[in-house]
Amino acid sequence: MISRLSVRSVLCLAVFSAGPAFAQLDLRPKTGTPSPASEAIRKAAPPPNISSMDAATIVQKANAYFNSVTTMTADFTQIGADGRQTSGKFYLQKPGRLRFVYNPPSPLEIIADGRSVAVRNRKLAKQDLYFIGQTPLKFLLNKQINLARDTRVLEAKSGPDQTYIHIEDKATFGGTSRIQLFFDPTTFALTRWVVLDPQGFETRVSLAKVDLQAKPDPGLFQINYERLDTQQ
Repeated sequence: MISRLSVRSVLCLAVFSAGPAFAQLDLRPKTGTPSPASEAIRKAAPPPNISSMDAATIVQKANAYFNSVTTMTADFTQIGADGRQTSGKFYLQKPGRLRFVYNPPSPLEIIADGRSVAVRNRKLAKQDLYFIGQTPLKFLLNKQINLARDTRVLEAKSGPDQTYIHIEDKATFGGTSRIQLFFDPTTFALTRWVVLDPQGFETRVSLAKVDLQAKPDPGLFQINYERLDTQQ
């Protein structure tokens, strides 16, 4: 079987949560002693910048970007909770389908077919299946997304070097996850994200060579349900 740490990292990486809406824009300062998870998010956040646009406008622009994207091909780099860096190729086809192909020596593949998520270990010829609603990246795969409706927006800031939105999703694997989304301040294209899972483990993903025009092969998103934990 795939290790718990690997599963946790890839579930944080993979797909969207189909749970209920939890969002109200809340930018009020919090009081009291921060939890370890909150403190980790604070440390991972970028240094404060003077906002060049209000939070509602930032969220609106992010929604417009996500809702305009129907396909995506990109290179990705991932830094997991154990500090290990991996890279590979990412394919997206809305709604609900994606694939992460990790470069060797990593044996992992992640496939979402719109119904389930398969985490494959090519070396061991094994795969584990999960409900697609257990992962936090709904902004990638929902046909239409409204961050202020489908998640809880904690913060949104814009500066000369980057724009980011910090959201909370209560309907993810193991409980509540927090996600930071980073955008190019000029084009508002998604450049990277950071996920802090309910156990306090952090996964960072950066995108490069993003292509929004190429249509991925539909065969990339097929899961063989008859071969769970058997040779692929």
